[in-house]
Amino acid sequence: MSANLSYVLVTPYTIAKSRTGGVLSRLLSRTDLELVGAQLFIPSEAFIKEYARCIRQRGPGVEFSLLADYAEKNLAPSEGRRHRSLLLLFRGKNPCEKLLATCGHIDTSHIEVDAMSGETIRDTYADLIFSKERPEEVSYFEPAVLVPRQQKDADFDLRRFAEYFEGKKNIVQNITYPDSLTIEKTLVILKPDNWMRNSSRPGTIIDMFSRTGLRVIGIKVHRFSLAEALEFYGPVENVLKEKLAASFGQQALAVLKKELGFTLPEESAKFVVEKIGVDAAKNQFAQIVEFMSGKRPDCCSAEDAKKPGDVKCMILIYEGENAVKKIRDVLGPTDPLKAPAGTVRREFGSNIMVNTAHASDSTESYEREKNIVKVNENSLASIIRENLGG
Repeated sequence: MSANLSYVLVTPYTIAKSRTGGVLSRLLSRTDLELVGAQLFIPSEAFIKEYARCIRQRGPGVEFSLLADYAEKNLAPSEGRRHRSLLLLFRGKNPCEKLLATCGHIDTSHIEVDAMSGETIRDTYADLIFSKERPEEVSYFEPAVLVPRQQKDADFDLRRFAEYFEGKKNIVQNITYPDSLTIEKTLVILKPDNWMRNSSRPGTIIDMFSRTGLRVIGIKVHRFSLAEALEFYGPVENVLKEKLAASFGQQALAVLKKELGFTLPEESAKFVVEKIGVDAAKNQFAQIVEFMSGKRPDCCSAEDAKKPGDVKCMILIYEGENAVKKIRDVLGPTDPLKAPAGTVRREFGSNIMVNTAHASDSTESYEREKNIVKVNENSLASIIRENLGG
């Protein structure tokens, strides 16, 4: 059976309550599907009305009616403000069936609190409360996520999403601040080591960053090209030469002394330290670039260097007061072994290179980095078209 696409739409309430990480954790750890796209967006009233109309036409059941009414009331703009929704795009065999099983159905029966479980996403994050005075009347409904039941519905919706995203920026702006001069933006990358296999790890890291109280205003799945990785990490190459070349050179000298059984003359020793040390630092830089793009600089043609790499990351943009410092405090220092307990890198990092996440170290770095990875562009719409055709 061939792979298909389906989606999970995370509601504005779920995003506002910082439950996005928990939702993503369930979706990644309880299915074998691949997350191939993610886009935060603020839909128009016209788009949501059409989306709700399509949901309502898919069946006579109470669940469809509840979801359509919810979409019209809560996904569409209110009081002049559009609200953030998040589209997560998954690919694999039977994606609708698997995503629905993980998200859960809308159970319209009256369930006692003690009989509830947290098995599905909706078990944990959704609410369906009936009026005490009128047991047949729903007084509060929050589904947490919306997900299509059938592949034909997923295909139809995804084509509409692709059309809607065309020409729209990836960064959403739906709120103004009393003092905009105090507001910073910062960039976070969940590195390739988080995506080697399906696990709850990416979602857990997002949950950890949510403790900052900052707003997420942009998300995308990204594959660094070799050219992007070289530009992004370019400043690191000189730092490696300055800080590590001498150390690498001394290590090489110690190995030669042990193997040869004598100490090299001063002039030869100096040459070894300088030459091997610099080459080792360059190799360290090449390893970082390969880790981020899946390609080594010395094994890639100029044409292939511009193509998306073989490994993926997730890029998130956060906004708020002191955003750079708040994110880096939760991230922890570069070396996971030196990171304080409770930080992202201490929990999930392996070493200085495989340290699970990157965050801009200044507003100037954010401005440079966002241009390299093109944060205002998202490939989600093109992924849909490539897979569905048209």
